[in-house]
Amino acid sequence: MHQENELITPQGAPFRFEVRLREENEDGETTFIFEVTGQTPVSGEGKFRKYELAERAHTAYLTLFGTLATDFGLRTPQNKRQTAVKPSGNFPYQELLIYNLTPQILYGYGDPAVLRVEASTTAQDPTYYLVATTNDAPDSFPILRSKNLKEWQLVDFVFPKGRKPEWAAEGELVSDYWAPEMHQVGNEFRVYFVARDKNTHELCIGLARSSSPEGPFVPEKAPILKGNVIDPHVFVQDAETTYLFWKEDSNEVWPRLLIDLLYQNPTFIPQLFEEEEDQRTASFILAIWPWAKKLEPMERFLVTQVLIEAVISRYLEFYQQLEDLAGEQPPALQESIRTVQQFMKTPLYAQQMTPNGTDLLGERTKVLENDLAWEAHLVEGMWVTKQNNRFYLFYAGNDFSTDQYGIGVAHADALLGPYQKVSAPILQSTREWWAPGHPSVVTGPDGKPLMILHAYFPGKAGYKEFRAVLAAPLTFEGDQVKVG
Repeated sequence: MHQENELITPQGAPFRFEVRLREENEDGETTFIFEVTGQTPVSGEGKFRKYELAERAHTAYLTLFGTLATDFGLRTPQNKRQTAVKPSGNFPYQELLIYNLTPQILYGYGDPAVLRVEASTTAQDPTYYLVATTNDAPDSFPILRSKNLKEWQLVDFVFPKGRKPEWAAEGELVSDYWAPEMHQVGNEFRVYFVARDKNTHELCIGLARSSSPEGPFVPEKAPILKGNVIDPHVFVQDAETTYLFWKEDSNEVWPRLLIDLLYQNPTFIPQLFEEEEDQRTASFILAIWPWAKKLEPMERFLVTQVLIEAVISRYLEFYQQLEDLAGEQPPALQESIRTVQQFMKTPLYAQQMTPNGTDLLGERTKVLENDLAWEAHLVEGMWVTKQNNRFYLFYAGNDFSTDQYGIGVAHADALLGPYQKVSAPILQSTREWWAPGHPSVVTGPDGKPLMILHAYFPGKAGYKEFRAVLAAPLTFEGDQVKVG
């Protein structure tokens, strides 16, 4: 089967691209053929190039846009750039999991969360259980067991193949099983997680229960929270009192709204993007937008990531330029621009739950929002720990699929804040490990607090790339958190 699209940059954009896009399907495999005509960056002469995208992986899209950057002067993707030499880590990570334990685990251990389960008798050691993101793999959320955080054994999956929640979407590049956390509440073990609704494809938070940390886990028949929400974290105060923390996920929303705005108003491009490479990038994305906007959310991210990177490389400045631009427009356009700005913020919320863990009580509280330059367009992946009668909220910021990702921390006197951020990230990419993120905190075998996090091997950051599990000791001294 063959499908074909004739695509062109809308009139008024600073650069013009014509793209003939063919989709060829043979034996269940899809190949995209891009035939691109545009002006070269140096001579301004017209050029024709043909590109074949035989697989729809993140690395394939990065290679495509890296070649487009060379041929037509687009922005080079962050993961294809010659990055500055990174510092060597000034403390040694403890490497907990650096390879897949089984072929059923496809992408490593992103968003790792560890639960320490105390032994039934004082003569026994506690047992640690780890769960992690699986994206669109057939088996969702591995449950790994360890006595010492060094030697691990696969126990089972929270949702083995064929036993997914009935409300959740399934399929490659369609489903997204993210950010599970296992917690013990009284005598029950609960796994909170993210998946896509099979009808709306919005991200939702679900819940599964078991009488044992090793399962089997039975999911609720419906999500406990809908509306593009991700990264659930549960703070267990006691058997009757728990709090749900989550992120309102607009990572996918604002790029779509921004590109829609530019598609209708292509003359805005020079006012928002100063560099020629970014203007060329925006002009190219507008050309293919009628096709790209119909893709599934994660694949649409892969297609538009290079434009997203042009924005977040100067996020605070770009946000202000939108504000200035809005002030010059009629009311309808002002509203459209301010809607883009609204979704460029990714707030983290918290709210008490009912004792059964399925419903929320009272009003939600916004506990954090992206407002620092290093965080760029998002904060996510939070974890709250109470140490010395003070609350510390660890979180990740920036783009998870690049070396710009890192971990920050905020502190407060009360669980719901107000939280005061430490201005700089406490962990960033080093020569040894890239994009440390999605921290959790557990009491280690030595009785001291330990941060658990994921990271990529150097030069291997990207969607569905392998993520290892690392650990680092923590020390808490008032407003100060020391790592290592």
